[in-house]
Amino acid sequence: MEKKAIIVGAGLVGSLWAVYLAKAGYKVTIYERRPDIRKAEISAGKSINLALSTRGWKALKEVGVDKEIEPIAIPMYGRIMHDMEGHQTFQPYGAEGQAIFSVSRGGLNAKMMDIAEEHGNAVIHYSHRCVDVDLEKGIVHLHNEETGANVQDQADVVFAADGAFSAVRYNGMQKLDRFDYSQDYIDDGYRELLLPANADGSYQMDKNALHIWPRGRFMLIALANEDGSFTCTLFMPFEGENSFEHLTTDAAVDKFFKETFPDFYEMFPGLIDSWHGHPLSSLAIIRCFPWTHGKVALMGDAAHATVPFYGQGMNAGFEDCTVMWELMKKHNENWPVIFKEYEKLRKPDGDAVQDLSKHNYHVMRDYVADPMFLLQKKIEKRFSDLYPDKWMPLYSQVSFSSIRYSDAWNTGMKQDAIMKKVMDRPDIEQVWDSKEVEEAILSMIDA
Repeated sequence: MEKKAIIVGAGLVGSLWAVYLAKAGYKVTIYERRPDIRKAEISAGKSINLALSTRGWKALKEVGVDKEIEPIAIPMYGRIMHDMEGHQTFQPYGAEGQAIFSVSRGGLNAKMMDIAEEHGNAVIHYSHRCVDVDLEKGIVHLHNEETGANVQDQADVVFAADGAFSAVRYNGMQKLDRFDYSQDYIDDGYRELLLPANADGSYQMDKNALHIWPRGRFMLIALANEDGSFTCTLFMPFEGENSFEHLTTDAAVDKFFKETFPDFYEMFPGLIDSWHGHPLSSLAIIRCFPWTHGKVALMGDAAHATVPFYGQGMNAGFEDCTVMWELMKKHNENWPVIFKEYEKLRKPDGDAVQDLSKHNYHVMRDYVADPMFLLQKKIEKRFSDLYPDKWMPLYSQVSFSSIRYSDAWNTGMKQDAIMKKVMDRPDIEQVWDSKEVEEAILSMIDA
């Protein structure tokens, strides 16, 4: 008997999951609401650049497609902070040589669709919007946006990888009795800018770092693209003292950037045109449960959409593929058993990656320019180098390991409590690298 699977959503997670399913012998059909993005010009648009880290690479390697992504991934070995005077401070992400990788969302998505078709033998139907789903029977009802026709399809299993505002979840799961759902918009929005390359195509800044202009309640970041440009994103509140509500005229935008990010302003004579070229967008955290019902499972943002401040949204979605794949092998494709274990395993990690993302926003926005925070990071790094079995910094747990997000979050909060006590010492700036501080941390870990 032919095994058939439907994936709703041809984004990053849906495209990768198609390759996994094909490897297990499934005939895969993908339905995507949008037209084929490969036929349109891909620009920065409304899509923050992504940071591919260890969990994402692991999921790609499992099905042998990592080598196809490597050429479009730019390593970033740390953060470069830009202060008000334009001075730069470098803070490494992890150990020597460890990096996260900047990838263009549009470029990666186009590549993942190629991979789904070539490695997964998937058939992708574009401009098909999901309008209803029968969870028990695995039937998906769709509207063809180009022809106006209504169609339906049925499969042994259906996977909703259709993003934060999933049509499958909305039309199916959210109508179930006792389905928990919450949607939390954070107070801040974002607007993208595309900083062009120099005239000769070279980069205006170091391409191998994430650039941050931390300004307390708001910040600007920049990640390199392959063509010498940088995708830059301004995150700030919608309303209040320093907020988007005050940036409504060209003069206000120009004055704000000139005064707040002077070194960035000098590099960007086309700032105003770029500002008008990209929309102001909002950011939400979406939690729900259960993630599976009948023949249908939610994956990626459809299950656990987060904000982008740990660069883990895509990595978490790719890790869903890794976990589901392991369970497929463990339970010999017994889907009811797989689904129950999948949601039980992954729900705490979905919640944790959201907590981590919110936590890291405060770190990036408020603390990375603080000398005491930087000293704390030096103390943590020194202790971790001395006792690697006792202390792995939270960032390394999240970005450079496959430790469960929930375990990383819990360990990180314990480490935070320890470091708060260490940093409370009035003489910490003089004794930070002493045996005494080292022993104090050891005693608190073992307590």
